[in-house]
Amino acid sequence: MTEMMDIDGVAKSFTLHLRGGTVLPVMRNVKLHVNTGECVVLGGPSGAGKSSLLRMIFGNYAADAGHIHVRDAGDMVDVVTATPRRLVELRRRAMSYVSQFLRVIPRVSSHDIVARAAAEGGLDAGAAGSRADSLLTCLNVPPSLWRLPPATFSGGEQQRINIARGFAVPRPILLLDEPTASLDAANRQVVVNMINDAKRAGAAVLGIFHDEDVRDQVATRIVDVTQFKPQ
Repeated sequence: MTEMMDIDGVAKSFTLHLRGGTVLPVMRNVKLHVNTGECVVLGGPSGAGKSSLLRMIFGNYAADAGHIHVRDAGDMVDVVTATPRRLVELRRRAMSYVSQFLRVIPRVSSHDIVARAAAEGGLDAGAAGSRADSLLTCLNVPPSLWRLPPATFSGGEQQRINIARGFAVPRPILLLDEPTASLDAANRQVVVNMINDAKRAGAAVLGIFHDEDVRDQVATRIVDVTQFKPQ
């Protein structure tokens, strides 16, 4: 196994400017690693900082301290100190991220959302379109919805578009923030199979799963983030 993520001494707090500058500590001295072919699940109650940690790894949140090294080919890149240009490269080549909610440009069709993600990952236009077809079919999104923007879709339908976008191209690191939370049982199983396929292909997966059945099917090990809660 090859180490794909190494998180060492990471800390995060938020400043509540509308509350007189109150500082809210979220986590400190986070230490964990993720290797190829495993799914490490972040455990702990809501509000423990699990989603914040995923956002720090993806570079959406800045860490207050520590280092977040992720592998990009032969290099271990520190997300904490990486330039914006380097972060864009990491997201294109090394990391995929499925968030809890779908955020997209209005009026862009569901098919185009997925195909654009595939194209950004390096596929040509024809291959990107075919990949979008395949993923939307796999996730049971009716073809009648493919040419529509997802703003008026149900929560489960939107999340399936979100998952398709995150899996648009295979990347070596996969960050998943409750990807199955709004899905029915049949589609939860589809996503479980996709995650396990990614693991078998060598991806390093770090995720949040509150559904115990899903967690039991995908987890290699569980890291309780409450151990990183500031005292």
